Amino acid sequence: MSFALYMVGFLIFIGGVSWGLVTAGVPHLYVIIGATILLGLGMFTGVARTRGKDPSL
Repeated sequence: MSFALYMVGFLIFIGGVSWGLVTAGVPHLYVIIGATILLGLGMFTGVARTRGKDPSL
């Protein structure tokens, strides 16, 4: 799976979670902080999962 495809899926996930939190009445500042944290975690996991394998010798 490519990194771009992984990030698109994760952004859709973050959008859904943020929408649910705003609908539940959570203050926007907390939603923004949570979305930023999730974006960072998504980038870390995306790089780890889509990284090319080291060639074996």
